[in-house]
Amino acid sequence: MYFFNPDRIMTDDSKMSFDQKISVLQEQLANADAVVIGAGSGLSTAAGYTYSGERFEKYFANFERKYGFRDMYSGGFYPYQTMEEFWGYWCRNIWINRYAPIPSDLYGRLLALVKDKDYFVLTTNVDHCFQRSGFDKKRLFYTQGDYGLFQSSSPGKEAKKRTYDNYEVIRRMILSEGYQIEKNGELIVPKDTKVRMTVPSDLVPVCPDDGKLMTTNLRCDDSFVEDEGWHQAAERYQEFLRRHERLRVLYLELGVGMNTPVIIKFPFWEYTKKNPNAFYACVNLGEAGCSREIVKRSVCIDKGIGEVLNMLDIQT
Repeated sequence: MYFFNPDRIMTDDSKMSFDQKISVLQEQLANADAVVIGAGSGLSTAAGYTYSGERFEKYFANFERKYGFRDMYSGGFYPYQTMEEFWGYWCRNIWINRYAPIPSDLYGRLLALVKDKDYFVLTTNVDHCFQRSGFDKKRLFYTQGDYGLFQSSSPGKEAKKRTYDNYEVIRRMILSEGYQIEKNGELIVPKDTKVRMTVPSDLVPVCPDDGKLMTTNLRCDDSFVEDEGWHQAAERYQEFLRRHERLRVLYLELGVGMNTPVIIKFPFWEYTKKNPNAFYACVNLGEAGCSREIVKRSVCIDKGIGEVLNMLDIQT
């Protein structure tokens, strides 16, 4: 178990310039036997997955007018009165963050940096951008779920260990609201069409195994279903760590804050501490730092992820 101790944190106050830090990171990438990427929400935000502002208003203006919330995160926790409206909201949220085109090529550029390395990805993101951008699905561990899956809202029997692909049902929900779906997955509102906020009752999903209402497969309480695929990915990740215990491993942390540090950040610090050949890199605008115990084998870059990848592209 990992405990937060603020006295252990060394923030990004290094005397190295940005260019010097990029050179250090580039050298570590080049010489690493393996790269473990730890990706948090900051990576997807940098890729264009903003949950407020123009993107929110484009798809959820009618919900904002009715309920007053101003971002997708708040909308996801709103206590809707009916399941028809619950899914009226969530089908849009899922579609634009899981099935519509990725807003930028940031994930693809990250893949270009590590595709010839022995790599593994540990992520708390649920948008599936790694696999959609060409990362090997056998080298990915999504710890917190997947927007592309349903699960029982109160799992029992076989449903305790099963999830269900939701693409077709979510597509039908989207169409029922009045949207058109372009070939590339973009949502279009036809001329003179008022988008509905609810879906038909017959589209409200019910679990085929326990008869309970379905919900999203996102870790928010102890009902989260860790299915067979989740456990296989967890085992592959642990096996990857075992195989590289004493090798030159670069732990590359991207956009991980202090909301859930026990999943990526604190373990990366411990792995780096225990392996004298390991190196830790943290890229996070406004939250770049590391444990004092590994500061001599770390580089912390207080810049946007896109800017850092741009510089690494130039030096590659």
